[in-house]
Amino acid sequence: MKRSEINAVIKEMEALIAENGFHLPPFCNWTPEEWKTKSHEYDEIRDNMLGWDITDYGLGNFDKCGFGLVTLRNGNQHDPKYKKVYAEKLLFLRDNQMSPMHFHWYKSEDIINRGGGTLLIKVYNDDGNGGLDDTDVLVNSDGRSYYVPAGTEVKLTPGESITIWQHQYHEFHVVPGSGSVLIGEVSQCNDDNTDNRFYEEMGRFPAIEEDEPPYRLLCNEYPPAP
Repeated sequence: MKRSEINAVIKEMEALIAENGFHLPPFCNWTPEEWKTKSHEYDEIRDNMLGWDITDYGLGNFDKCGFGLVTLRNGNQHDPKYKKVYAEKLLFLRDNQMSPMHFHWYKSEDIINRGGGTLLIKVYNDDGNGGLDDTDVLVNSDGRSYYVPAGTEVKLTPGESITIWQHQYHEFHVVPGSGSVLIGEVSQCNDDNTDNRFYEEMGRFPAIEEDEPPYRLLCNEYPPAP
């Protein structure tokens, strides 16, 4: 992705967050220059990859396939000094955009429509070999438990949520014409380096073409503490 595209996505996501009455923690607003001054007091942000995360999954077509994310809080299953056992994110999906089919080995998560358009979550069970099973899928949604056929797109309007369990494949879409969606995620600790299993092989973090200065640093770009 071009840095200018990443900058534009962050600004677009900031506007949607503000429109829906959310407030980001201070570190989400730090400039690259401010980051150079941040001491080891802020290692939790560095070590647990809090902050901005814009990805096209290495496919080079963010308008079609991508995600804007910001991790607000997170523990670390690999480092016992971090005691949190949970994570929280905000995610951003444009109208006519999707985020690809994947499951998580470790974490379960609630996906919440926080505002904007209508979210669609396509669900499958893992067949045990990394494939898509044809068995019915358990849906847990706001206190209701029921089964749907494999490949069903569960519709979430603002305020509605779905629980995604370990090894449960899921893919994000938006009902066309309903508008971009602000999505909440509440989960066990998040680890994007080891806990994602994509149905089709792809990258997680984008290669960046530096065509302009960064507006915000991404969560894998922080400088070491001075």
